[in-house]
Amino acid sequence: MNSTFSNHKIAIVIPYYNASKQIGRVALKIPKFVDTVIIVDDCSKEPLPKVEVEEKLANKNRFIYLKNEKNLGVGGATKNGFQYAIDNNFDIVVKVDADDQMDLNYLPNLLNPLIENKSEVSKGNRFKDLKALKAMPFVRKFGNLGLSFLTKVATGYWHNFDPTNGFLAIKTSILKEIDFSKVHNRYYFETSLLAKFYFQEAKIIDIPMPAIYGDEQSNMNVFKMLFTFSKNLSKTFIKRIVKRYFLYDFNIGSVYLLLGIPLFLFGVVFGLYTWVFHSSNNTFTPTGTIMIITLSLILGFQLLLQAIQIDIANAPKNK
Repeated sequence: MNSTFSNHKIAIVIPYYNASKQIGRVALKIPKFVDTVIIVDDCSKEPLPKVEVEEKLANKNRFIYLKNEKNLGVGGATKNGFQYAIDNNFDIVVKVDADDQMDLNYLPNLLNPLIENKSEVSKGNRFKDLKALKAMPFVRKFGNLGLSFLTKVATGYWHNFDPTNGFLAIKTSILKEIDFSKVHNRYYFETSLLAKFYFQEAKIIDIPMPAIYGDEQSNMNVFKMLFTFSKNLSKTFIKRIVKRYFLYDFNIGSVYLLLGIPLFLFGVVFGLYTWVFHSSNNTFTPTGTIMIITLSLILGFQLLLQAIQIDIANAPKNK
């Protein structure tokens, strides 16, 4: 297995921010077949621990230390690491968090589909492991399940789950085609990256693996994240639909959307207006009006369901 990996130039990118208690454990677990480890310090208030990490950085052939001039967020730090990997001609780059929540024993599982050309991207999926799912804190479980479904809708990757999982392996050949300036800098990074991969038709495979929860302190605010993701997911969804079905192509799915959206909205708006009008005047709604509203709602809803089915069928699939 290691001989197979030795034929490919592999880098790990670790965005580092306030994880001094965990980063040492992460560094010690990195397999020998990884050529280079790129640690990107995102203006962390906690310096890298000297014993476990800084001594390793003396080996510049394997450990590279980059420091951002200002705090960019996990996405901004990761993008800088990705750019270093691209500039130095690595074949595959892996993103690993510094908080020791990712089991590096699963690294070969992430790399194999890329090396065997079964996909361009592989990522962890915490929801295929029942024991790991039970161990996941309830708030994270509930939030991740909801975000996973909404992210499927927004990005078009209907066949992939747990899209917010940051344990990623990516071929740099596909990364070169991405405009990093249009990829989100903070916690929306993974989702915005998926949205860019969609238009490259990148094949993404899920790798079942557990998440590890220890003594790390999360920098996420659940309610703030919910608001941020909802707003960004809406933008991502609208941009994807407009580009996919009206700018880059026009197909039967486009027709269903053009007819289904106005019909359904007409049924909802006109139905509410009619109900309020006749309720306030204590009059009965004419049967013909009720039929128009009902038909608009049913036909519009059916057309939108057909559009969703086409969108699912058009999702990039693994080889």
